[in-house]
Amino acid sequence: MDGEREPRPGAAATVDRGEALLRRVLAGAGSAHPADLPPLGPTGFPIGDDGPLRHVATLPAREGVVVPWPGWVPPPVREAFARRGVAAPWSHQAEAASLAHAGRDVVVATGTASGKSLAYQLPVLSRLAVDPRATALYLAPTKALAADQLRALAELGVAGVRAAALDGDTPMEERDWVRAHSRWVFSNPDMLHRSVLPRHGRWATFLRRLHVVVVDECHTYRGVFGSHVALLLRRLLRVAARYGARPTLVLASATVAEPAEFASRLTGRAVTAVTVDASPHAGRTVALWEPPLRPEVVGENGATVRRPAGAEAARMLADLVVEGARTLAFVRSRRGAELTALGAQRLLAEVDPDLVARVAAYRGGYLPEERRALEAALASGALLGVATTNALELGVDIVGLDAVVVAGFPGTRASFWQQAGRAGRAADSALVVLVARDDPMDTYLVHHPQALLGAPVEGCVLDPANPYVLAPQLVCAAAELPLTERDVAELFGGPPAAAVLDELVADGVLRRRPTGWFWPSTSEWPAGSVDIRGSGPGQVAVVEADTGRMLGTADAASAPATLHPGAIHLHRGESHLVRELDLDAGVALVVAADPGWRTDARSTADVEVVRILSRREHGPVGVAFAEVDVSTRVVGYQRRAPDGTVLETVPLDMPEQTLRTKAVLYDVDEAALGAAGIAPGEVPGALHAAEHAAIGLLPLFAICDRWDIGGMSTALHPHTGRPTVFVHDGHPGGAGFAERGHEVLVGWLTATRAAIRGCGCRDGCPSCVQSPKCGNGNTPLDKRGAVTVLDVVLRALDGAVTGGR
Repeated sequence: MDGEREPRPGAAATVDRGEALLRRVLAGAGSAHPADLPPLGPTGFPIGDDGPLRHVATLPAREGVVVPWPGWVPPPVREAFARRGVAAPWSHQAEAASLAHAGRDVVVATGTASGKSLAYQLPVLSRLAVDPRATALYLAPTKALAADQLRALAELGVAGVRAAALDGDTPMEERDWVRAHSRWVFSNPDMLHRSVLPRHGRWATFLRRLHVVVVDECHTYRGVFGSHVALLLRRLLRVAARYGARPTLVLASATVAEPAEFASRLTGRAVTAVTVDASPHAGRTVALWEPPLRPEVVGENGATVRRPAGAEAARMLADLVVEGARTLAFVRSRRGAELTALGAQRLLAEVDPDLVARVAAYRGGYLPEERRALEAALASGALLGVATTNALELGVDIVGLDAVVVAGFPGTRASFWQQAGRAGRAADSALVVLVARDDPMDTYLVHHPQALLGAPVEGCVLDPANPYVLAPQLVCAAAELPLTERDVAELFGGPPAAAVLDELVADGVLRRRPTGWFWPSTSEWPAGSVDIRGSGPGQVAVVEADTGRMLGTADAASAPATLHPGAIHLHRGESHLVRELDLDAGVALVVAADPGWRTDARSTADVEVVRILSRREHGPVGVAFAEVDVSTRVVGYQRRAPDGTVLETVPLDMPEQTLRTKAVLYDVDEAALGAAGIAPGEVPGALHAAEHAAIGLLPLFAICDRWDIGGMSTALHPHTGRPTVFVHDGHPGGAGFAERGHEVLVGWLTATRAAIRGCGCRDGCPSCVQSPKCGNGNTPLDKRGAVTVLDVVLRALDGAVTGGR
């Protein structure tokens, strides 16, 4: 990295901030001084095979469109905003607020920093100002976001609002005051589910006067979590109606496809969308960056390896901090955030030790007091660079950022633009860099920039009819108030819900009476055992064996792969060795250790078809959507050196886990594969490579993460009797991702084939067909065979489409 802060005398003409910061990042990647680089333009900057920069786009600044305050806004509310420097609203703020004021359910779906908060603050504050008995509820997906919005509201200083937080960090003695006196409660779905609705009788006064419910960052409610929240909102509206209230819903979202349709699925009501963003925005320089190959490192099975995205982000973060640029580096995992912050700190220690303390990691799993301290340091500017998970994508409202580094595509275009939107709020332009991981999706995007920069954002996927979600939610609803046939028909989905209720009655969980379904009051209260985050059976506490100090938590479903005995666990830059994992007790015991290696789990998997939900035949190719049982077992782990070299493989004996979920599958006639040139011995590697690449590309078509889905391939599956590839949801009952893949199979597999073909490696690498989560050590893999398999499948599908015209 380059430690100079000022350009040398005689440097080139001044460039804007975003371009200047990109020059610094480029200089840090090589030997050139920033002033020696050519100006940014159609032929400017070294873009191509010889350098890491693959594409640069300049997003121009945007002027805002201001409109007068709506006439219904009371003077005290207008004056409060004026004191905070808001002379008048942007047009989208006024439009959304006016719809809500008129009692219309509305979703405002505009970009980061577009002032969505004012769009819901106006109708809520105006209602509270004119009706001293009215109440409102704000729901956020994270405690950090709710706390930040509460701070912003307090700064407005509107009299009589009496806003308060209700979350897991709220002391028990304060919760009674919140329930009795607060007029605007800032909470999250978890507290609504576990505390408010089960005790709705104690909240009767608040619920009777409930006029507005704000659902912030609603695009995060997707998959299993979104399906739970969709049913939770129906439970809330049902209980509110019991007390005579029909609150208006105001939803805020990042830009998503078809926001009105999505918000309607989420809430069960018809919702109007406001999508034209009238806020101003500074310009941004967006760079797509592919880390260089490391010829000195041989990867798994001899594959070429690129410099890790986290290491590249750490170097960039350090360079930008030296420049005095306020920077967020978004990293995909908790461990990655820790390593990226540590890497930047090491580099800064060599250049300016005073800057080391101004870089930190931020992620989920920290204790509440640790999170609050980091958030305060961010707000005050004491921290200049932060490596974070997506915990800050929706968290503290950070202003004045100069740069955002995204280490690995975050899974969706919507999420990428949400993260990128953290930069460019000041008057000058800002820098956004997407650093590609060794991953098929990332490689595809940096080589096909139009798929990221020129494509529309995805739509959100959720499935409230998932029986694994619907059953516990119906039990909770019946415990709150007996369920009627009208509730089932109008709120909870009709026949699918009735079928689930029949099973619950047969199992003795609920009782059927002529007037509806009842929860037996002698049973344990159900809400406490239902995890709406969809993280499985519970949490595992990570505890220091020597001191008893709790370091954090992890979900039980992932614990066998991340907290197995012998695993290396990072917490706030400190390395720990897992000594013991007790899944029954929910505890992992660790000891401080820094052995100089990391660990990767290895596992086996099997997929059994339970029920075919849909199937189509296309000549030699069959395509199906099915209910399946996925069985996995962690069988060992590898100790790896920092450069990725495998030092040792250690066997483990862990319990098998079985997941009933949904999958999309295709099977191919072996004769067709043979005719295409794939010998029988080459079929397993060809299918395996095609499966890996398809998993990597599905997030391009459905809002999901690679870690939300899994897959399996086999040269002979018992159900189909043919070579078969499965891609399945990683959540009980399914989350809608595999179903989406089934719907867009041709486009999805076409992009998969292009990604494999376009990769410059010879035999397959992490950028095309190798997977970081492969339980078989990425063996066997046949890159050329994968392209041939996909050619056979797509020819068959294309022939079926052509023949049907």
